[in-house]
Amino acid sequence: MTDWNDHYAQRAQRMQASEIRELLKLLDQPDIISFAGGIPDPKLFPVSAIAEATQRILGDEASAAAALQYSVSEGYLPLRQWLADYMAKLGVTCGPENIIITNGSQQGLDFIGKLFISPQDKVLVAWPTYLGALQAFSAYEPTYDLLPGLSPDRTVASYKAGAQRPKIGYVMPDFQNPTGTSLNRAERIALLDAADALNLPLIEDSAYEHLRYDGERPPTLMALAAERAGGVNNAKVLYCGTFSKSIVPSLRIGWIVAPEDVVHKLVLIKQASDLHVSTLTQMMMHEVITHLPASHGDIVRETYKTRRDALLASLAKHMPEGVSWTKPEGGMFVWMTLPGHIDGAELLARAINEIRVAFVPGSAFFPDRSGRNTLRLSFSLNEPAKIEEAMKRLGGLLRTY
Repeated sequence: MTDWNDHYAQRAQRMQASEIRELLKLLDQPDIISFAGGIPDPKLFPVSAIAEATQRILGDEASAAAALQYSVSEGYLPLRQWLADYMAKLGVTCGPENIIITNGSQQGLDFIGKLFISPQDKVLVAWPTYLGALQAFSAYEPTYDLLPGLSPDRTVASYKAGAQRPKIGYVMPDFQNPTGTSLNRAERIALLDAADALNLPLIEDSAYEHLRYDGERPPTLMALAAERAGGVNNAKVLYCGTFSKSIVPSLRIGWIVAPEDVVHKLVLIKQASDLHVSTLTQMMMHEVITHLPASHGDIVRETYKTRRDALLASLAKHMPEGVSWTKPEGGMFVWMTLPGHIDGAELLARAINEIRVAFVPGSAFFPDRSGRNTLRLSFSLNEPAKIEEAMKRLGGLLRTY
């Protein structure tokens, strides 16, 4: 048998299976109450709207021909125009030339990593941070450190005094995966100030921006950066968006908003990768978002808000002393911190075997695999009654420690 390990590129050594992808397999076991996958509830998918959009596209000879043909790498122009209008509502004045459509925001992160990260470059992230970003970036062999302003351990001065300046920063300002926490306006301004002092481009991952349940929405980092720089083309922020959480994930429609020079480079990467996102799915998404009533978003937010409230109430009722958790204003996640002697991975093994409850151990979200006494709970899939039962079981298991 050939040992393929002798033939792989060195970067392949950094590729690891996602704990979350593996845990999603548990969803096939009906007696498991899973809080593992941060995935939307399929009952909320606008199935009828998607079916009608598909029929309109394929029922017309001209639109069917366009939908089933090759297309431009930048993305379907009417969709990019719609997104430019949408970004304007978020305070970002841009045009279609500032937008590229990607196969979900995950591909956007991979493309940005490919464009900006060389081996041993320093990438600054929150601690913990989104596992998918670590997977996307790690293939390009960076080192990781903390974003200044998000930890008292790292300041602008400490990076200026170092021999190696950081190359790029990554942040989820809204309802971060995994912690559910958000940056307020003052924190966003402080982060931009630190990035400006370091001449550091920032990646703004806004996958959950649509899912706000409480509080006022601060300006996006890109809006703040464009305001101080005199426009998007001078701003050092790359905005990654997606329809996967608010509409449907399987159409795989994400987008990047960036200065035109950056978009031109990303288009070259897109051409070398997969030419373009499926024209059919781009046209379908454009039809759906054009015709979908605003009430759809209200229903999605109200459903998830009810489940978040149920989880927070159940945690308060059932968790033993010494356990703490975040109280997110939106998104899909609550982050739990356990007493230091409890290992999240070991707890998961017991939880699956003894109480049939699943979650994601927190160490998966740390570049250095620390945070072993933490875990992530996703509340998006379970009804309040199941949430209550699961937290009762989990609280009982934690008391045995």
